[in-house]
Order: sequence, then C-alpha cells, then structure tokens
Amino acid sequence: MSMRRRSNEPISIAFLDVITCGFGAIILLLMIARIGEPPEVDIEDPRAAQISAMQRDLFELRREVQAAQREQVATQELLATWSAEATRTQRALAALSSSDEDKKGQAALNSVIAAELKTAHQSLTEEMQRLYAQQNRKRHDLIGGIPVDSEYIVFIIDTSGSMFRYAWPKVIDQIVQTLEVYPKVKGIQILNDMGSYMFTSYSGQWIPDTPARRKAVIDRLRNWNAFSNSSPVEGIMAAIRTFYSPDKKISLFVYGDEFTGRSIREVVDFVGNLNHKDANGTPRVRIHAIGFPVQAANPPHLQMTGIRFASLMRELTRRNGGTFVGLNEFR
Repeated sequence: MSMRRRSNEPISIAFLDVITCGFGAIILLLMIARIGEPPEVDIEDPRAAQISAMQRDLFELRREVQAAQREQVATQELLATWSAEATRTQRALAALSSSDEDKKGQAALNSVIAAELKTAHQSLTEEMQRLYAQQNRKRHDLIGGIPVDSEYIVFIIDTSGSMFRYAWPKVIDQIVQTLEVYPKVKGIQILNDMGSYMFTSYSGQWIPDTPARRKAVIDRLRNWNAFSNSSPVEGIMAAIRTFYSPDKKISLFVYGDEFTGRSIREVVDFVGNLNHKDANGTPRVRIHAIGFPVQAANPPHLQMTGIRFASLMRELTRRNGGTFVGLNEFR
C-alpha cells in the first residue's frame, strides 16, 4: 500500500506560537527587571557653611536663654527672701518703736501716778489726823455696815411661814436695833413683802415717830402673820411708788430669807426703771437688805430660794445706794 505524504508548509502555526511566546517572555522579563536609578549628581550648595554657622548660633542662643531663665528663677527666689527679711526687720523696728513709746508713756504715767500718790498721801494724812481726833467718838450712823442717813424709813418684812416660824424673834430684834440707831426720824412705815400695811389706818401715809408708836409697832409685830409669797418685789415697788418725794431722804429696809420669783434680772431692771437717779446720780430711795439664813438649815437641794434672795438683794442694794447684810444665824 502506498503512503501519501503531506506537503511541507513554509511556516507552521506552532512555530509562530513559540516565537510569540518567546518575545512575550522577554518583554515580561524587561518589565519585571529593576531599572537602576540614575546616579546622583553631587552639587555643592554655596549657602551650606552659612546655614551650619546659623544652626550653631541658634543652639548657643538656646543654651544662653535656658541659663538666663535659671538665673531669673534664682533671682526671684532671692528677692522673695530679701522681701521677707525686710518685712521682719520693719516689724522689729515697729515693735522697738512702740516699746520706746510705751516706755515714754509709762514714764509719764508713772510721774502722774507719783504726783497723785503724793496728793493722796497728803489727803490721807489729813484724814488720819481727823480720824485720830475723833477716835473716842462713838459712831451712830451705821448698823451692821448699813449707812444711816435717812429721815424716813420703811420696813419691808417677809411674813412667810418660814420666817414667822423660825426667824421671827431675830427679825424683831433686828428691827429694834435699827430703831435704836434711828433715835428720831420724821416718819416710819411697815409693809410686808406683798405691800400690805401693818397698820391699815396709815395706808399711804407716814406713821409719826413717837415712843408710843414705836412700842405699838413692836407689839403688833410679835403676832403679825400676813399672807406672803416669799418675794419682796411687791413691797419694794409699793414703797417707792407711794412714798418717794424729792425733798425727803428715804431708806427701805428689806428683811427676808428667800426669793421665789421667776427672774432676778427682771426684778433688778424693773426696780431700776422705777427708782430713777437724780442729777447727782443718787437714787430716789436707798434700798438696804438683811438676809436671814433660814433656808441654809434645809438640805442643799432645798436652799436655792435662799441663794436667789441673797443674789437679788445684793444686786438691788448695789444699784440703789444701799448695803446687803447676810446674817450668820436666824435664831
């Protein structure tokens, strides 16, 4: 059998494919391959030296600024220290100056005091001479330390149960002593602490001072037991309102053992508003008081009204030109 040969083609398609792939590979390699950068051209800048010098100057200036800042802080601290020291120095100078002025003032004051002491010594010497000249003279112007300088006297007596049962003989004895010290007055009156009169026929009037009247007062006093609230306020008020007269010297003698009122301050202020002082500072009516320690016989928790009476009368007598005398015993 005979074989038929194929005719030879000038260029086959397979060959062209190979050639095309080869060119593609070369192009791809060229694209992938790194193309070197062009060599740098070293060009010298004519301002480089100037820039370098300016940078060095800048760094130096920065160091100088930092040093100046540190020096400024140190200077401020030093100034603060000097300022504090100056303040302390000024205070010390002021204290020394004040001390010097005080010394000068004290020296002047000492001179004045010395002169006053010399004058007082002279006056005291004169007074001592006068007293020595009267040393044998018996005094009749005091009773228990109470000045006796009035022409009219009012007795205000606490007639409560405690006084009447325990201290009445002592009360009568004290009134007798007071009347003996006043040998002659222009008028007498007796009220209890409520303002009730012993002799109602003489209400609002002065009882004439005669031996018979004095005896009648003592006799009536022995059994006089009028109602009382153990507070002398009402009797003091009634006496001042009724008997005050600018042309009369009047003294109140308060006898009591306790105060059961609400407020000592209210009583003191109320009496002060009623018993005004004259242009010379003298109260209208002197107020004296004698305290009887009846409540001291009670247990301590029951003694408060007696303590309040003493406090009240001490303040009233002090403000109204009188004296308060507290007795040691009530029998």
